[in-house]
Amino acid sequence: MGGRPAKGGGRWVCVPPERLHPWIDGFAGRHGPFSASGDGRVVRLMADDGALAELQVPFPPLAPPGPPHVTRLVTHAGAARRVGVFLVRLGGYAAGVFHGDELVVSKVGSRLVQGRTAAGGWSQQRYARRRANQAARVYDDAVETAVRVLTPYLGELDGVVFGGDRRAVDALRQDRRLAPLLALEREPFLVVPDPRLAVLRETPAQFRAVRIRVVDPG
Repeated sequence: MGGRPAKGGGRWVCVPPERLHPWIDGFAGRHGPFSASGDGRVVRLMADDGALAELQVPFPPLAPPGPPHVTRLVTHAGAARRVGVFLVRLGGYAAGVFHGDELVVSKVGSRLVQGRTAAGGWSQQRYARRRANQAARVYDDAVETAVRVLTPYLGELDGVVFGGDRRAVDALRQDRRLAPLLALEREPFLVVPDPRLAVLRETPAQFRAVRIRVVDPG
């Protein structure tokens, strides 16, 4: 199986919650019987042939921790949670609330931000200031939209997932209006293209998936 290389060895794979139990069965079929251990954040499967699978608990913790790890993780991963999503890129933004993979409420928006220019001198400085002002307006609109869409659901949310461009999101973290949402932030960060409605609707495939680090024997 393929997957993105993992720091410290092995590779990352992402498995939809509906496919988690078959994936674990397949791991046993490929590597033989395994022992399971874990805590509130990771369930580890160690196979007889030395293969290791570390399953990251989505929306941790897995509470209370303890056996049977696999059965409880499958149930936990498949739960229909209420999740807020906030996506930001330089040219647009999207905010929405999901119940499971169903989008309950959403708002998307965009503003023109001029591209960079290779011109020099005073004209370039004026252009750069204009571009910075345009970006600031996009970010302000994005924060206002996130607060308007997500705040009414704060008491119901199991977490808030951020995404888009990481630099853009990091630029907004000091905005006090986002503090209640940042307090509920959960992984993963969603790397997505321009946050249109169609892109927002597809995000459950990322934030509901179980991330697994697989280390093959030898």
